[in-house]
Amino acid sequence: MAEKSNAPRRKSRREFLRKLGTTGAVSIAGTSLLFAGSKTGNSDKTPGSKVKMLDQNNRLVEADVSQVSPVSVKIDAGYLNKKGRKGLPGRKFVMVVDLARCRNARKCMKACQGAHQLRPEQHHINVLEMYDEENGASYFMPKPCQHCDNPNCVTVCPVDATFKREDGIVLIDNERCIGCRFCIAACPYSARTFNWAEPKDAEKYKDVPYDMELNVPQKKGTVTKCAFSADRLREGKLPYCVSACPNGVYYFGDENEDLVTNGTTRETVRLSKLLKQNASYTLMPELGTKPRVYYLPPRRS
Repeated sequence: MAEKSNAPRRKSRREFLRKLGTTGAVSIAGTSLLFAGSKTGNSDKTPGSKVKMLDQNNRLVEADVSQVSPVSVKIDAGYLNKKGRKGLPGRKFVMVVDLARCRNARKCMKACQGAHQLRPEQHHINVLEMYDEENGASYFMPKPCQHCDNPNCVTVCPVDATFKREDGIVLIDNERCIGCRFCIAACPYSARTFNWAEPKDAEKYKDVPYDMELNVPQKKGTVTKCAFSADRLREGKLPYCVSACPNGVYYFGDENEDLVTNGTTRETVRLSKLLKQNASYTLMPELGTKPRVYYLPPRRS
């Protein structure tokens, strides 16, 4: 699974059109194609000129330009908003972090920053150096949003900008966020940050429709945080941080299926067994927030 680049996220064009409810893809010999040539009104109609297109199987093909016509596509930003709030039915996503494997590679942080238009000083996931006084040793602890089942941040938001989905993910709608920062004050895990300045590459993203699951484009004056890579989950992929880690620190999966997959080894194991056999714990359980991120303790020889 490749890491996310800094460019705006792209889906296959066929899937993009289908999900946004648009029509008008070019039809040649019964095959649905999306025109990928010159801009509308400026295409070369000279017979014999070729244009590249994607067919319904996402293959790049060529056709005579005289047989095709460009179509204009209007993006339905409202669909992206509605999709983000609904989540994936029947799922209950969970993350397990194996602290014994973390070597502070920070590839997880880099992948996350690249995907979510974050400035160098901003983090959705941060790797902290911890010190075990009992054993006199230090270890590293990645700390994302805990996606609590009883999230304080959701309770205090006055405009329903932050909310918990049926699949367990806590998201932010920065189209609704008014920048009051009540959620930042309420979060005991310091998992949220505020966009005090214009986000990274703001000019490049200015015409990209807002995708709540990716939380891009970011917006000055709003709150941002880990989204459990909700956009990747919808495509059946592991989160950016999980895929990018070279040391197998992260497991991710569905609690309802009792299965989690390691991002490095691609090994799928029983969640309940993994937690039970490795003395798992959550952060600050006494607060009653019920985090969906579990930790396996660092094991020292």
